[in-house]
Amino acid sequence: MTTGRETDIGRAVGVSHAAVIAALHGVCSGDVGGASWDEKAVAALLAMPGAFAHVADRRGAPVGFVLARVAADEAEIVSIGVAPTARRQGVAAALVDTAIETARRDGAVRMFLEVADDNVAALAFYRGRDFNACGRRAGYYKRADGAVDAQVLVLDLSVR
Repeated sequence: MTTGRETDIGRAVGVSHAAVIAALHGVCSGDVGGASWDEKAVAALLAMPGAFAHVADRRGAPVGFVLARVAADEAEIVSIGVAPTARRQGVAAALVDTAIETARRDGAVRMFLEVADDNVAALAFYRGRDFNACGRRAGYYKRADGAVDAQVLVLDLSVR
């Protein structure tokens, strides 16, 4: 899939791309060099049955990623990120759509994800894509100044 801005969203990747995804995760989260999603953690996730990833490239350079997995009839977006220079250009929407289609193809009828309670833009983005709140994880996101709850969102893939 290609957007009108020389961005290729369709590149499915695997364990061999763990270093690229880990580096991109750091850039997207502002935690460059952080240990939360290092190469080893990304590789371990991608080695799991049902796990998959897609990377968005712009002019050959990675600008976004989605990590997800399917188990039985449920899917989860584990992590998604878009580099600051590529935000608000449809990359996240295309990555989510790609993850939805992959999960649906793999037999999922529901897709879940977590979003920090204070991430107003992400909550609006997912709600605009028909994800609905279905739970909460207290203190899920650890921050230097404390912890933030996560909202658990779900999308019914059978009606989309």
